[in-house]
Amino acid sequence: MTTAEAIRLLEKFRAGGVGRDEVVRAFQIAPLADLGFAQVDTHRALRKGFPEVIFGAGKTPAQVVKIAAKLGEHEQRVLVTRILPEHARALRRKFKHTVYHELARCATIEKKPLPKRPGTIAVICAGTSDLPVAEEAAVTAEIMGNRVERIADVGVAGLHRVLARLETIQRAQVLVVVAGMEGALPSVVAGLVAAPVIAVPTSVGYGASFGGVAALLGMLNSCGSGVTVVNIDNGFGAGYAASQINALAANR
Repeated sequence: MTTAEAIRLLEKFRAGGVGRDEVVRAFQIAPLADLGFAQVDTHRALRKGFPEVIFGAGKTPAQVVKIAAKLGEHEQRVLVTRILPEHARALRRKFKHTVYHELARCATIEKKPLPKRPGTIAVICAGTSDLPVAEEAAVTAEIMGNRVERIADVGVAGLHRVLARLETIQRAQVLVVVAGMEGALPSVVAGLVAAPVIAVPTSVGYGASFGGVAALLGMLNSCGSGVTVVNIDNGFGAGYAASQINALAANR
């Protein structure tokens, strides 16, 4: 249950649409479900506005399915990140609403999608090789109830590509900018917009990029104002943060 859903339940109770006992049961659900191999946080959505997200890497398909099933008892939507095709197959067999986002390495299960809030999150990537991380950010932001504009392959090696999309970029409420190599694109974008920029370094690059460390340091040293940096390849973290920012703007 999200905060918004809790508010709707209380308003429904006040209007006489549900009984007191139903409301009490909704709030008495234990905040943790012990699966033995996992402690599932069933109150995450009430605190954070979105349910606990399942990080699939290192988990077996059976473990991922069991965690998703427990979350699904309480939630209308589930996000699973960093999965392999075998995880996706197991989820599809169990949950009919499963959508496998192969490029993003994510799966979403939505019984009832969230309504889209005002404002757009632009997810911009420097090169095609950065797309998996960018798409992880986009899928995360979308399932959290945001409109997402995807802009691909506009790295600084051809600056005219960014300028050609400037109108779309400047309309965005928040921007997630994904780049590997030297990681210069977030600085360029930040100099063109008033909105906050979340920079995502990727591990794309040759030897001296040190698996994304060069891009990370370049973004941390950005001279562009309003740039915040997440960890290497952390598209999920960027999409989540962008959603929180967009939600604050929508609630003004």
